Amino acid sequence: MPEKKATKKVTGEAAVLAKITAMPAPYGKMGECLHALILRSAPVLQPTVWYGMPGYAKEGKTICFFRADKKYMTFGFTQEANLTREEGASHQLIESAWYFTALDDATEAKLSAIVRKVAG
Repeated sequence: MPEKKATKKVTGEAAVLAKITAMPAPYGKMGECLHALILRSAPVLQPTVWYGMPGYAKEGKTICFFRADKKYMTFGFTQEANLTREEGASHQLIESAWYFTALDDATEAKLSAIVRKVAG
C-alpha cells in the first residue's frame, strides 16, 4: 500500500506574503498594502493562509481574509470576527465583505477602521 504524504499546513507571514506575491497585477501590490494596513491597524492579528487566501487570525481563529477576483479585490470576515448589526437598523443584515479596485486614502481609512473594529 503506498504511503500517504503528510500535508503540512502552511501558515504564517511568509506563507501569506507568498500568496500575495502570486496574485496577478495590480492585485499583488494592493495585497502588499492591505497586508501592511491590517497588521498596522490590529497588531493582535496573526497572518495565516485560510482556504488558500491571505487571512488574519486572533487567538488561532481566522477573522478576516482577502483575495484577488477577476475584476475586484475582495476583503471579508469569517463568523469569528467581532461583527454586530448596525444599531437602529431596520434590517437584519450584517456587513461581511467588500469589493474594491484600488486603495486610495479614503478606502484605506475605511478598511483600517473596519479591521480595528472586528479585531476588537
